[in-house]
Amino acid sequence: MVHETTTSLPGADVLARAKRFFAERVPNTAAFPEEEGPAHLVLRGQGGEELVIAVMGTDAGTRVRGSTLMFDQGIGRFFSTLPSAGEGA
Repeated sequence: MVHETTTSLPGADVLARAKRFFAERVPNTAAFPEEEGPAHLVLRGQGGEELVIAVMGTDAGTRVRGSTLMFDQGIGRFFSTLPSAGEGA
């Protein structure tokens, strides 16, 4: 499933937060970096499940997309920690 949100944070901050969040805040289904670049992060978790987060700057803020088969609840929780595009960091 694909999830999307827009935040006021820069893309690099979103990806750094995602690495910490999925390693520390979801202990039963933790996921760890497998591949990363300036605009994406691939995490691998329990049973080899994949979670991909991509960021793209827009006029309205940073657009964040998360794609996964298993980590839907985790992505929702992570997105809820991000300030919305109208808020400050």
